[in-house]
Amino acid sequence: MANQDRLELGPPQPADSGVMASQAVTGTARTGLLRTTNARATAALGSLLGQFRLALRTPAGRIGLPLVLLHLIIALAGPWLAPYAPTAFVGSQLEPPSWQFLMGTDQFGRDILSRVMSGAGSIIAVSVAGAALGIALGTLVGMASGYKGGRTDEVVMRVMDGLMSFPSLLMALLVLTSLGANAANIVLTIGVVFTAPVSRVMRSITLSLKTQEFVQSARMRGEPVPYIIFREILPNTLPVLAVEGSVRLSYAILLASSLGFLGLGVQPPSPDWGLMISESRRFIVVAPWVALAPAVAVATLIVGVNLLTDGIRQARTLPREGTQV
Repeated sequence: MANQDRLELGPPQPADSGVMASQAVTGTARTGLLRTTNARATAALGSLLGQFRLALRTPAGRIGLPLVLLHLIIALAGPWLAPYAPTAFVGSQLEPPSWQFLMGTDQFGRDILSRVMSGAGSIIAVSVAGAALGIALGTLVGMASGYKGGRTDEVVMRVMDGLMSFPSLLMALLVLTSLGANAANIVLTIGVVFTAPVSRVMRSITLSLKTQEFVQSARMRGEPVPYIIFREILPNTLPVLAVEGSVRLSYAILLASSLGFLGLGVQPPSPDWGLMISESRRFIVVAPWVALAPAVAVATLIVGVNLLTDGIRQARTLPREGTQV
């Protein structure tokens, strides 16, 4: 009976050599395509870093980058470097600057320098997170709409135009008064405000890139749309996306400071630059240093980001190091 079953089953048949060869060729081709895509993404990232290095060769970049780095250091190490606790009453009310209080004290006797240093982290974190959210949403909406085209593109862009018709501060006030004033809602508000302008920029880039040969080649290979958008088109938009991100960051800092000034940002007694300026309005004549310190902090941060952005823009027109003109 066992011999009969063995005869019925027969010996195992060898695999089709043509199928195996086809699978080997397909696997090799996909490996090569993956390496090509990774190389393209690495080259785009290297180009982005190269532009930051070139920005140091421009006057704007040499001024802007140290200012931005200084504020980042203060934001990271400010709570530990501050001479006093930001909410501690350490002196008399409205003391002028002295060796003990380098920037004076506020109306409650708190050290202004300590509050400025401790408040840097919150405004930079909220601004960076909000700008990053706006960049992410705008990139997703703009690239998907631009790649899809047709009526979908028209409808999406008309919605974005409608959002852009509202002043950014007015839209932020509408969102925060509806959701409540806290850090998460401020980040969400900044992200929603910046989605529309970023989507317009990314749509324009996608429209110019989707007709390129490498995108058409990916289509002919039958690659899915998410693969084409995020692995083929997105790496080639990183230099422009870096400039757009730096521009949105400066606007985010200004918007976050404005919301704090209106009382919709970080709530007291936590230190916030916009809130500090708002609280010192009543004493600006008799104690101008109370408002001057946070105002200078906001101004230098925005100026630093703008100068760095200009440096990156100018760097795109400069020759690379080691190249001959």
